[in-house]
Amino acid sequence: MILAWVISLLLLCSSLVAYLERLNALRIVEVKTMEAAQKNFISAESAVLECEKNLTALADLKENRCFIQSAGKNHWLISSKEKPAIQIGVVIDEKTGVATRMNWRQVFE
Repeated sequence: MILAWVISLLLLCSSLVAYLERLNALRIVEVKTMEAAQKNFISAESAVLECEKNLTALADLKENRCFIQSAGKNHWLISSKEKPAIQIGVVIDEKTGVATRMNWRQVFE
């Protein structure tokens, strides 16, 4: 009887160890995924910011990392080509030529 009790405790402990190993593996995957997503988001935001700063001088850009489309008089929509896609609404002041960000959103497919 005692032998059965000891064996059941050993099986319980081994299943607990296996569960904790799986949990740690999932946590590592979660952290790596979050780090990659944050890097991609920062890269997309920097691309959109670069296009926003150079909106009036797009010909000077060596590489255009954005989609730019007109949304009316002095209103522009700028979307990043990178994933996750970020889209911002920009208004250009007629007098100063300065671009002002009105809003932003993450574009989902």
